[in-house]
Amino acid sequence: MLKLLIVDDEQIEREGMAAILRNSFPDTLIEQAKNGKAAVELVPVYEPDLILMDIRMPIMNGLEAVELIAADYPDIRFIMVTAYDTFEYARRAIKLGVKDYLLKPSKIGEIRETVGSVMEQIRIEQKERNERLNERNTLDKVMPLVEADVVTQLLFDRVHEVHLDELLNLIGGKCGTEAFVLLIRSSAGDASASEEIYSAVKLKLRQIGNGWVGAMSGRCLPIIGFVEENRSYRAQAASMIRELLALPQLASQPEIVIGVGDPRSSLDHTRHSYQEALLAAAAAPATPFPSKHRFYADLQNSSDQESGWQQGKRQEKQMTELIRLGRWEEAGSLIESAISRYEAGGMPVHMAQQRMLEALWIVFRIMLELGAETELPYYTFEIHHYAELRTETECLLFTMRKASERQRSRQQTDVIAEVKQYIMANSHLEISLETIARQAGLSPFYMSKMFKEQTGVGYIDFLTDCRVEKSKALMSNAERSMKEIAYEVGYNDPNYFSKVFKKVCGASPTDYRKALLGGGGK
Repeated sequence: MLKLLIVDDEQIEREGMAAILRNSFPDTLIEQAKNGKAAVELVPVYEPDLILMDIRMPIMNGLEAVELIAADYPDIRFIMVTAYDTFEYARRAIKLGVKDYLLKPSKIGEIRETVGSVMEQIRIEQKERNERLNERNTLDKVMPLVEADVVTQLLFDRVHEVHLDELLNLIGGKCGTEAFVLLIRSSAGDASASEEIYSAVKLKLRQIGNGWVGAMSGRCLPIIGFVEENRSYRAQAASMIRELLALPQLASQPEIVIGVGDPRSSLDHTRHSYQEALLAAAAAPATPFPSKHRFYADLQNSSDQESGWQQGKRQEKQMTELIRLGRWEEAGSLIESAISRYEAGGMPVHMAQQRMLEALWIVFRIMLELGAETELPYYTFEIHHYAELRTETECLLFTMRKASERQRSRQQTDVIAEVKQYIMANSHLEISLETIARQAGLSPFYMSKMFKEQTGVGYIDFLTDCRVEKSKALMSNAERSMKEIAYEVGYNDPNYFSKVFKKVCGASPTDYRKALLGGGGK
């Protein structure tokens, strides 16, 4: 129902116009104002869609009122009603965005035609705005999932096998962007607390507007931050850390720590910054703010970095292969040999401890990719002797091995069957990757990869197929509207449902129903 406002200093003119409009457009609400000033004051309360404005009025004339109203309410449309048909008035009115003119006196047919035409334009504009709003709302719901997928692929070497370039274009990123990784390590032990942290951080990053949030896994939440022009990444990261640690959801966790990796010149290399952030988070002390974070660059000098596990590609590759194959005894021997070599070479024990952290983080990263959830490995106290280093490292490795063996004992086929059943039963709901992974007891990264490997399609494609198949079954009932069907199968936007259906089936829902019902569909 559209709202009209008639503005004229002559009451008889207002009443006459109102009577004509009520008869011509009975479903329209109509209000009146006696001059431009009164109209300006009434607009915020009444919120009209169309204003019929006289030009010559006391206190404030029509053109002045139009200029003030249009500045604050650009969607309101105007028709000038006046006996003064002069070029100057017309020129100024057109410049202010006035849609049309009515000259006093006007015939009822002219009023009906002019007002009706502008009202139709308003309806078209409102429909377009609503469609854009629905698309924006739909995109807002999808974007966090896309963003988490992009971060997952970048940090875990594209384990999802999705077209990364397409996702980057969707969320406005470029592979050549300079970026760093900031990692939040949480002590939250239950899923609800982790979800609260994830939601709060995601909202804060949206406000900051210069980073992407990945999925939380192993009580770790990765964030990709983009290096701002004319600002050091350390200053930028420190600012982000202050805002994040001020969040109640993080402030309530006594053992929150944040690690920051070095910046990389391309998003393709951010996984290296991620590994550095993991190490920095493990080394950061769990003490009150502002000492709850650490930069990887501060952990050791450049000469130390050159000889560390992260730079030892041969060692890293060897360790990765051993863990992937489940050869834990050999992995343990590799680490023990390194400790003995450091001790024999006279390396200070605190430096050897840092090297072992790097090795354990390689193990931890591979376990996450394989779907095994385990506690973040870090030394709970400062190591003073090599004997302590051997014992503590062996304990940490043993803990991760047990977690890996528990994961391997599960039958992957049965897990994916459970996931498929869950998606089919709940396809009408909004199902995120995190929700499905939690249902399966797997990490989001591994669940997505395993689903694709065993079914041949991504979980989002499978969810879409389920919704489309349900919609086909519902279309056999000619009494059901397409809008009702779209809502029932899980789409809040019927237009988006139509696009998805046509992409999957090669025909629009309406055409498909007509063919299904032999031309009798609605």
